[in-house]
Parts: sequence; structure tokens; C-alpha cells
Amino acid sequence: MSLKQALIAGTATLALAAPAAAQERSGDRGSVQVAPYVEVGQLLDWDLNNGDAVTYTTLAAGVDVSADTARTSAQLSYRYQHNFSWEKGVGDDDLHLGLARVAARVTNALTLEAGGLATRTRSDIRGAAPGLLLGNNTNVSQLYSLYAGPSLSTTLGAFTVGADYRIGYTKVETPGFDPAVVGRPRRDYYDDSLGIVATARIGFAPGTLLPVGLTASGGYVREDAGQLSQRFEDAYGRVDALLPVSANLALQGGVGYEKVTSSSRAPLVNAVTGVPVTDGNGRFVTDPASPRRVDYRTDGVYFDAGVVWRPNRRTSVSGAVGRRYGSTIYTGQATWAASRSVGVAVNLYDSVETFGNQLRDNIGSLPTSFVTARDLYSQQFNGCIFGTSGAAPGSCLNSVLQSITTATYRTRGLDAVVTATRGLNTYGFGAGYVNRKLFSRANPGVSVFGVEDESYYAQGFYSRRMSPVSTVDLNLFANYFDPGQVNSDGVWSYGAVGSYNRSFGRISTTASAGLYSFKVGDLPSDWSAQAQLAARYTF
Repeated sequence: MSLKQALIAGTATLALAAPAAAQERSGDRGSVQVAPYVEVGQLLDWDLNNGDAVTYTTLAAGVDVSADTARTSAQLSYRYQHNFSWEKGVGDDDLHLGLARVAARVTNALTLEAGGLATRTRSDIRGAAPGLLLGNNTNVSQLYSLYAGPSLSTTLGAFTVGADYRIGYTKVETPGFDPAVVGRPRRDYYDDSLGIVATARIGFAPGTLLPVGLTASGGYVREDAGQLSQRFEDAYGRVDALLPVSANLALQGGVGYEKVTSSSRAPLVNAVTGVPVTDGNGRFVTDPASPRRVDYRTDGVYFDAGVVWRPNRRTSVSGAVGRRYGSTIYTGQATWAASRSVGVAVNLYDSVETFGNQLRDNIGSLPTSFVTARDLYSQQFNGCIFGTSGAAPGSCLNSVLQSITTATYRTRGLDAVVTATRGLNTYGFGAGYVNRKLFSRANPGVSVFGVEDESYYAQGFYSRRMSPVSTVDLNLFANYFDPGQVNSDGVWSYGAVGSYNRSFGRISTTASAGLYSFKVGDLPSDWSAQAQLAARYTF
């Protein structure tokens, strides 16, 4: 078994077994629920521009798992679906959708964490942005990502000691051909990556050894990607100080040293045409004789300073400004647990990332209890994920899934999520902005070094329980993508989906309808509609 296969098997086993194992080992009180199901449905996908309609019969099998015990918090929602097309010239389709988050406390000091994501998402930021990511849509790729690892947190006298280790694997299938980018240099297709991150820290709180609290920390990040043998490394060490100035306010600051290097090899070039050689999936073939070349490098001292405000146990706000990556950086976080069922989270970030590393980090920031939709055509785990409690309101994956890139990039943005449950009503809203500056060596036909793309996104949902056996759901989203490249226009994407769910014991039914549109530059808007009837049997 290869390392990648072992990682996939181990993460899946941990996600499924950790809740039950922790409960059996400790005898903790709590609840563990497992609900496997099969589903059959009829789906109509209607192109409103030309009047073409495609009908699918859908067969699906999935499982919903949740655990809430004294030692374990976890949720897994996974669905495999096969679409049988009724139309000639339109092939059948396989779909994998799922999200898993597990946090299992083995001892008072040791915690095991794991997460996984299976979804479909856009490939090229310049191309089509269909709202319904099913069927033979262009510019859409199936994506899989997994991570797992332990976290240690303990005390040695007045000192707090901690360490974390994560290993993650990401795989992206080749997207369909996108006519919206004909005549433009295409971007290379992401393949897969295997990455690790290891961190350690030791420190003491203010008022213990000194009036000021001090923490020393360090970390190492490495990712090896399949496309052009890309390698990303980030090593750093820093010291942070925290000085309380009142009961609710403290000053914070830190200084450190960091070295970031991203490198790759050259593609094999046809000696006659000068065009890069590609494999059967359209990916570049790496020239084995080419030397490793640096795509991006930065090293040196960096620093930041700011404030921390905690007026009560439910509210925390922090912000800092500093110097890193050769320019000014701004970072910050704010959380407000207004009640057990109402929460707000805001994140301001600035870092150098790869697609695989950022996706792993974003999955790890998601709550271990999240809202799932019976109508998976409105929440396909590629946008905002809303939590079920005010303490963990959720986060959005849009900042990394706006498009897939093989390049290392600097990402800066703002992300905000609100979620609430009021009586029979549950609702949430997420919005954000992200800017990426890409760093990739110029290859024949592909050059994105220094290109800056931007995205704006917003998503909302509303659910109401009409009766003990029926619910109504509404989901809305809107996105704008600015590719930032010459001869590449902005792309709008928006849509709305409504559904009605009713259960009859173990059998439940869903009726849904959706309207979607996207527009590339001055081209006419592409409109489509979806309608579905489905019945599910839960074992």
C-alpha cells in the first residue's frame, strides 16, 4: 500500500471509528448516530438559453454520522450518486459529495483530529461558473481532500506546552473543456499533492513568571505536488508577547524569522513544435533532466503588533498590523457567541499558500457539527459551511475554491459568517473577499507570475420546520470573479434553490427547484433551471 493510499484509508477509518472507539473506551455519556440511506430520484436540468433539457434518473447511497460525547465531537456526511442520462449524446455521471470533521480526545493532553472533503468546484477562474455542478458542465472538476493528525497540549509548572502534526492529501480530476477560454493560454491542470505541517510552542501566561506573557513557537510546512514536481517549504520561528493593560484589553506583538521557497521542474517540450508535451489528461509531462528551479522565495525577519479585546467569555476580538513578505500585512479575528444557537465569526488573513495547504487549513477550521442540506444542489460543500452552535458558527471555503491553481500564491482577504436558530427557523449568511497574487515560473503557453485575481462571494440559507415531519429550505448565492489577466473578463455567478422535505417514517421525500445564471464579460448570460423529485430510505 502506498503512502497516499494509507493516508486515505487511515483518515477514513479515523473519521468513522473515532467516535465509537472513544465512547467505548471511556464509557462517556453522549450520543452517536449513524444513518445510512439509499435514494432514487428524477432530475431535470433545463438550459433556458436554447431550450434544451436533459433528464436524469439518479441513484444514490450515503451516510450521515454524528457524535457528541465528553471525549468526541464529530460529523460525517457523505453521498455517492450516479446519474443516468435519458438523452443521446449526454453521458452518465458520477458524483461524490461529502464533508467530515472529527476531534477525539484520547487523553487530557492528546487529541486526534481528522477531516475530509469531496465536492465539485470550478477549475479556471476565467471560465464558466455554472451554479449546478452536475452533468457534462465545462470548467468543473471533482475534488477530494483528506487530512489527519494529533495535537498535544499540556502544562509543565508555569509553562504551557503544545505541538501539532497534520498530514494531508488532495486530488483533483481533470476538468471538462471550457469554450469560454478558447484562444487564451490555458492554465496547467492541478493533479495531486501530499503535504505535512508540524508546529511546536512553549510559553507562560501574563502574571505568572513576568507581568508580560511570552510564547516561543516554530513550525515547518512542506507540500509535494504531482504537476511538474512542485515543492513548497515554509520554516519559521517566532516569539510573541502579551501584556494586559486592563481586565478586558491586552497588547500583543511578535517577531520571528521565516523562509519560504516554492520550486518546480520544467515541462518536457516537443523538439519540433516547441509545445509542452501533455499526458492523456492534458497535464504537463515533467522533463526528468531539468534542474529544480525556484518559482518564489522570501526569507528574513518579520513582525507584527496589535490588540486583544475580550469584554466577556462570549466575545473575542484581535487585530494586528506588521511587516511580512516584503510588505505591510493586516490580520485579525473576531468571534461572538451571542447565545448557544447564535454566533458570528470574522477572519482577516494574509499568507503565502498553495492550493492543497490552504484547503487543508480551511477544512480544519470548520466546525465538528455543521448544517447539511437534503437538497445537495444548493449546498455542495464548496461554499460556506454553517455550524449548529453559536460557539462555532462556521466558515467559507470560497477563498480557496474560487478556482484551482497549481501556482504558489499570496492570499489576502476577509471572511465573515453568521448562523442562528430561532424557534422553528434556522438561517445563516456568509460573505467575503479574497485577493491572490500568483507565483509560477513562465512555461510555454502558461504564464501567471505576478497575476492578481480577486473574488467576492455571498451565500445565505433559511430553513423552517413546518411540522414534526416537514421542512422548507431556501438557499441563495452570488459570486464575482476577476481573473486579472489580459483578455480575461470578469465572471458573475448567482442562483437560488428552494426545497420541500417530508418524511413518512423511514421513507422521506424531497421536491426542489433552482434557478442559476452566470455571465462572462460581455457574453450573454447563461441561464439554467433544475427540478428534482426524490425519495430516500434510511436504514
